[in-house]
Amino acid sequence: MKNHLERLKELRQDNDLTQEEVGETLGTTKQYYQKYEKGIRPLPIRHLITLAQLYHTSTDYLLGLTDNPNPYPRAE
Repeated sequence: MKNHLERLKELRQDNDLTQEEVGETLGTTKQYYQKYEKGIRPLPIRHLITLAQLYHTSTDYLLGLTDNPNPYPRAE
């Protein structure tokens, strides 16, 4: 199972996004996002949710808790 840092980078690259573009999506800078990918700074929950929505996956997948990239059904 891949760890969350590998997943963040892999998903970004698979979606042809730069660190700068993802940083803009999160409302932060490329340099700050880079620190999330390298594990220097913890990823805030609000960014985790935004990334799950951006990549159409679950937060568990982003965190490396499952290998299933499919998102869960939305709660009503």
